Amino acid sequence: MSFPSPSPAPSPSPAPSACPALDARIERLRELARADSRLEGVLLYGSWTTGEADAHSDIEAYLYVRDEHVDDFDGPAFVARLAPLQLAYTNMYGILAVVFDDLMRGEFHICAAGAGIEEVPTWEGMVHLPSPEKAVLLDRTGRLTRAAERLARFRPPEPVTTARQLTHELANWTLMLAHVLARGEVARAHALLHSVIAPQQLQLCRLLRGTTAHWLTPSRALEQDLPAADRDRYTGTTAAARSQEVRTAARNSWRWSRDLAAEAAERWGIDLPRELHQRIGDLLDDRR
Repeated sequence: MSFPSPSPAPSPSPAPSACPALDARIERLRELARADSRLEGVLLYGSWTTGEADAHSDIEAYLYVRDEHVDDFDGPAFVARLAPLQLAYTNMYGILAVVFDDLMRGEFHICAAGAGIEEVPTWEGMVHLPSPEKAVLLDRTGRLTRAAERLARFRPPEPVTTARQLTHELANWTLMLAHVLARGEVARAHALLHSVIAPQQLQLCRLLRGTTAHWLTPSRALEQDLPAADRDRYTGTTAAARSQEVRTAARNSWRWSRDLAAEAAERWGIDLPRELHQRIGDLLDDRR
């Protein structure tokens, strides 16, 4: 006669974060998940799992539904049991995004457990879970815990290949910025400068300073992670969407990009297309 395997013992409650409301909501999620047999596992990600949560943090989780119940699992109805919802919809990335009645945001990935849990180890180098036992709220089979443990060790980006990629990206996108400005599309140039170029500059700066913990969101904790001189250079790349201000910010941005690229080239022996860099600078300096 065979007997079912016992459920894993519940993990001890983690130390409180700086956001009691988030702690309470996560504990409520743990209780609801344990009571719903359709769920095989629940995995948290985001600031709560890295010990950085505060009063402005979101709740972010993967809900791994047993494959045979994926079609009958009502994600919004399940999440609404955490707290009343002001908004619930599937966002542009296919994630269930919600706003609770206390204005806390939430993001919930509803996944089939089979393929979903198998995917977790492929996140190495992109997702860091320093305490997998804290991130895993529910694991009925042990599969999710084993997968999450693969993400426990932080893997910083490989410096030479990454720096070379970023220096090329910055040259390419800044050339586009110069052409857009020459066409007179100030609003488009403003968006390109702040949403495409700036994050890559910050990643290259973080790589050079050895502060890559916030790699995927390089503006996060910038005020604490980067020296004052770098913060000032970054500030010089920002502007209101007015023609002269954007043009000045674009020139400042390219000067900083070239300085970062030169520093990376000296440290890691990267070859730079220096003639191209000069020509991009000339385009941005053309005030006609």
